[in-house]
Amino acid sequence: MKMSNKGSLIVISGPSGSGKGTVVKALKELMPSIGVSVSATTRAPREGEMDGIDYYYISHAEFEKMIENGEVLEYTTYCGNYYGTLAREAERITGEGRDLILEIEVDGAGQIKKKFPDAVTVMLIPPSLSILETRLRGRGTESEEVIKSRLDRACQEIGCAYDYDYVVVNEDGGVEACARLIKRIIKAENSRSAKMKHIIDNFIDR
Repeated sequence: MKMSNKGSLIVISGPSGSGKGTVVKALKELMPSIGVSVSATTRAPREGEMDGIDYYYISHAEFEKMIENGEVLEYTTYCGNYYGTLAREAERITGEGRDLILEIEVDGAGQIKKKFPDAVTVMLIPPSLSILETRLRGRGTESEEVIKSRLDRACQEIGCAYDYDYVVVNEDGGVEACARLIKRIIKAENSRSAKMKHIIDNFIDR
């Protein structure tokens, strides 16, 4: 009998202030078996951060070598440092038959979709630009210049939403509802006939 089946890649993106980190945490509580990949970075660890838990901390030279060797599924650069998803990490989790959540930026999502057309992509967005601005200002930690930059960037990112399979609106106070909706999306995608082949073939190949 054919019982093995690899897990799915689930990409979740969204601008700063969309609440994606909080939604992913809630989704993990709803689906404890789901995997969340630990990213790799070339930046130095901050106080309290641990290698293999917060990030895999590697050198620029090693990261670039891994890119050359196809060992990085997707990556981006920020403030002179690389950030990316290691192929070995994704293979480990999906090879266990568990779905894998990749909480990544728009450019990384595009890289994943190109390499893995069956990956499920979800764009998490706020209800409106004004609500997003209120959320960003509510943090009280960023300058006017940074807030304006984040709003401009949010509009650019949301402009890529048509490239995603699904768009989920995170209403104020709607984290649990968002997580439940994404859970339904994952369940539906995993019920596609192509994903159920390992069960269907038990009847055909008996």
